Amino acid sequence: MNDDKVLVEKTLEGDQGAFEMIIRKYQTAMFNYVGRMTGDRELARDLTQDIFVKAYSSLHTYRPQFKFSTWLYKIASNTMIDFWRKKRIPAFSVDQYSQQEDRPDFQIPDSSPSITARYEVTQLRQRIEEVLKRIPAAMRELFIWRHINELSYEEIAEVKGIPVGTVKNRVFQAKEMIRRELERES
Repeated sequence: MNDDKVLVEKTLEGDQGAFEMIIRKYQTAMFNYVGRMTGDRELARDLTQDIFVKAYSSLHTYRPQFKFSTWLYKIASNTMIDFWRKKRIPAFSVDQYSQQEDRPDFQIPDSSPSITARYEVTQLRQRIEEVLKRIPAAMRELFIWRHINELSYEEIAEVKGIPVGTVKNRVFQAKEMIRRELERES
């Protein structure tokens, strides 16, 4: 966004209030992403703070021809990779995953729900959050960016440095894994 570029410029000129505005704008999205990736609220707060510290200290490397949010998500992604390396979380190759069933995607209707329907949606969201914790981190990350943070496939591809087709495939695989887990629990 053009506003982001102005805020970056002002920050680089020494205006700390400008960087505070950047934090306010992106802190919820960063916290939600990290929180869903780690499943730990306190850890998510710490890692989100780390992301903004890293962003501030490397702000001079930001190139204005690119979208600021993409640059910030790249920092967030690298922060998560560093965290996982330290934690030694087992790796999972998406190439090993094979699609076993050909079924339509799971969708939640978006209408004005009754209290009962809202409760059911809340319960389903909680189940999805639990299932999301169990799918491989690489797929979970892309799923969160696409369906929760609403990044485009192109933005995700740019952040991760992988082809758009690969992003689409992995997001689809994540949805399928979530669907299967939810069916298994039902």
